[in-house]
Amino acid sequence: MVGSTNGYDQGGGVAAYAAATDLLYEEQEKLIVQRGIIEESLVTNATPLLAPTIKVRGVGKAGGFGGGGGGSNNKSSKSASSSSSSSSYKAEGKAYSNILLTEGLVRIDNILSTDTANQLRHYLYALRSQSEIDVQCGKVQPIQRFADVLLKRNRCDLTIPLGSGGSSGGGGGKNEIVTMALMESLVQSPIGATISSLFGKDATLHEFSCLMSDSGSQRQVFHPDTPFVENGKNGEEEEAEAVLYTCFIALQDVTMDMGPTTWLPRTHTKEMHERFKVSTTTGNEEDGGGSSPKDNLIKNQPAVLGLLPQGSCVIFDSRVIHCGTANRSNDSRALFYFSFKNPKVLRYTGNPASIRKELGDAKVTLGSLMEDLISFGRGKGSPLIDRLGSLMT
Repeated sequence: MVGSTNGYDQGGGVAAYAAATDLLYEEQEKLIVQRGIIEESLVTNATPLLAPTIKVRGVGKAGGFGGGGGGSNNKSSKSASSSSSSSSYKAEGKAYSNILLTEGLVRIDNILSTDTANQLRHYLYALRSQSEIDVQCGKVQPIQRFADVLLKRNRCDLTIPLGSGGSSGGGGGKNEIVTMALMESLVQSPIGATISSLFGKDATLHEFSCLMSDSGSQRQVFHPDTPFVENGKNGEEEEAEAVLYTCFIALQDVTMDMGPTTWLPRTHTKEMHERFKVSTTTGNEEDGGGSSPKDNLIKNQPAVLGLLPQGSCVIFDSRVIHCGTANRSNDSRALFYFSFKNPKVLRYTGNPASIRKELGDAKVTLGSLMEDLISFGRGKGSPLIDRLGSLMT
């Protein structure tokens, strides 16, 4: 029998510690919610994020910044990528990457077909239900299925398996709908070319997950996913390159009452991060009559809302300041997402990655993944994804 001295029961001690931890989290959550309400009142100039118009000479391809790309997803499944479309995506990717460098984010429409988005959404909610059961019965630890997320009540960050294995709740066997969604995203749209234009094909898959915001979830506070860190060269300071580029893909239409993500464009710079860190009031009228630099930044920086049609995406620099807003609808909002890490950045990003450990440890490169997805699209199999699937638990 396991015992303890002075009448202290080990099991009771663990339970007491857990209860104290839960109480502390509840108090912290209350403060975050209160701060979120304040920040919501500060944002008075938010507008929908639109997709830029991208025209590729000789292809006739157009996006829609200002309406050119349209608001609805295509209704048919996508066909395998041809050499001409690959050339088009490369040209588009370069244009999108230039916008990303300046604005810190860009919207691209028509990434996933309607069928793929619907099937993936169904699969991921089934996976979430099974994962919750597996955690409750002690089959797996929570961290093996869910990543930490700010304001976790009615909100979760479900890590996604690739290939076979780790697919309980999704029908078993190969997670082909996940592979299909990746193929449409990285090969049959400009996303892969955009990230490759910025980071090269040696960029590594850093996150692979799904953010789910249920009815009743509260507004988060503004935050960057990674801090701004300067690179030093010959004793001089210079602007650091992006650490991660993250892609959010809407698995259903994201309406205003569903809690769209709010971004503050052009906040991925050293100056913006320094202002954002100062939350004490200055008393300087030039800074807003006693408001803090942080509050002034939130109030005065133009904000954009991720009111995305199903299958559309936003790629953003992980240093851009943003937040998830409150879901006041009766529906759950799901954002399938992945991020790639700059191969030049060897340090810790500053934030734990939302990814299955087995997949993160594999250090999958963008180039190798795209090659495997091209093979999959041609009906020749996906050996890399199959190998990764064999590692999943």
